[in-house]
Amino acid sequence: MLLILGLVVATTSAQEAKQPPLADHLSETRHTVQTGSGNLEYVATAGTLVLKEEDGKPLAGVFFVAYTKTGVSDLSKRPVTFTFNGGPGSSSVWLHMGAFGPKKVLLDDDGNPLPPPYKLVDNPFNLLNVTDLVFIDPVSTGFSRPAPGVPNSKFHGVQQDLDTVGEFIRLYTTRYNRWQSPKFLAGESYGGTRAAGLASVLQDKHTMGLNGVILISPAINFQTIRFDEGNDLPFVLFLPTYTATAWYHKCLAKELQSDLSATVAEAKKFAESEYTQALMKGDKLSAADKKAIAAKVARFTGLSEKYVLQTNLRVHIQRFCRELLRDDRKTVGRLDSRFIGYSKDAAGETPDFDAASAAHDSTFGATVNHYLRNDLKFKTDLSYELLTKRVQPWDYGTAKNSYVNVAPMLRQAMTKNRDLKVMVANGYYDLATPFCTTDYSIDHLGVEAALLGNITTRYYEAGHMMYVHKKSHEQLHKELSKFYQSAVR
Repeated sequence: MLLILGLVVATTSAQEAKQPPLADHLSETRHTVQTGSGNLEYVATAGTLVLKEEDGKPLAGVFFVAYTKTGVSDLSKRPVTFTFNGGPGSSSVWLHMGAFGPKKVLLDDDGNPLPPPYKLVDNPFNLLNVTDLVFIDPVSTGFSRPAPGVPNSKFHGVQQDLDTVGEFIRLYTTRYNRWQSPKFLAGESYGGTRAAGLASVLQDKHTMGLNGVILISPAINFQTIRFDEGNDLPFVLFLPTYTATAWYHKCLAKELQSDLSATVAEAKKFAESEYTQALMKGDKLSAADKKAIAAKVARFTGLSEKYVLQTNLRVHIQRFCRELLRDDRKTVGRLDSRFIGYSKDAAGETPDFDAASAAHDSTFGATVNHYLRNDLKFKTDLSYELLTKRVQPWDYGTAKNSYVNVAPMLRQAMTKNRDLKVMVANGYYDLATPFCTTDYSIDHLGVEAALLGNITTRYYEAGHMMYVHKKSHEQLHKELSKFYQSAVR
């Protein structure tokens, strides 16, 4: 110790200053859950696996939670699904404790949180009836961290992320003897970007064939969701979701308010034809035609014709979220436009926050922290990074004036492995990755006609996380159960 001006100051030797070596840290507990076919016993493994260079140097500790059915004598008959969320910067908590895991956060039937302290309940729509589950938190999310001295740039980017998560899947598959098991990926949002890319990486780099890829509200081609100057594609593809949102909040004309699917189909037809053609003309569009298109955009969005003209026929998502319910001093959510929020005044151009995120962040965050430490007995003082900025800046690896597009990787995986099945799930009220952006990406995969039957697309009357809505969650579970049956022979 040193004595400085009467204060005792602790000193640390170089040896003491060193952090302990990164090591695997695992906790196993046994549980029972109710499924459609009765009680199912399973082992929950919560822990960290250390990824290493070939010379043994640690790269990162990747946190995961795995649920495996007990008493399985032949693992070649038991599927395993590797699942994750997106961000970039999101942990897997949303699919883990909202959609697929044996426990879920308690919400009301529409997905609204209940008052704190928040509760955990059995998930009646868990996927253990058809598959073992491995929830992965990419590096810097959840409890996953880089090894001491390893730069963040090794992990925080499109290709770096594919390499890291792919290596974790290879390591888990090896450690737990799952090479002969039917294997699936399930990713939400940017996790859909990751899943589509991993289908190719696992196949080409790790010689790992997959049975299925599940894309929940995925981002596949980023050109479809980036409102950049000169890129008109999002304005076209977001319009049908603007229509669904206006329908939900009863902002459309009476003749459009009766049937959601019919109204959305009409809006989609307009978006893909007259609206696209008008935007393509640019400044060559006549004043009369511009006014006629503005009237139709207004009809399908619930906005005024004047406002649509003021935007030059191009309504940005943030402007829409603010404008639709401005007269009621409300905003609509981005992740789920069923949710409403309030801003400090009614004159702003964009919402102060996403109402859907505000409804769920603390609900899921508090619950997962309690569950992992108490039910699954994983002890750590680390902060669980639910949705973190630690991953920024993210290396998108794209040249100037180009967009991330993993569609070619998914097409390659499907072409090389003709038994690979793909299921796509989208919510009508998702303004983060609207269903038409996914439809467009899938329609432009470029796969042979003979392989189109391997793709299943489903739609739900909810948002980005459609599973927070009870009716949609039940529908998703039924359709996923059928998907697994079709993908495993």
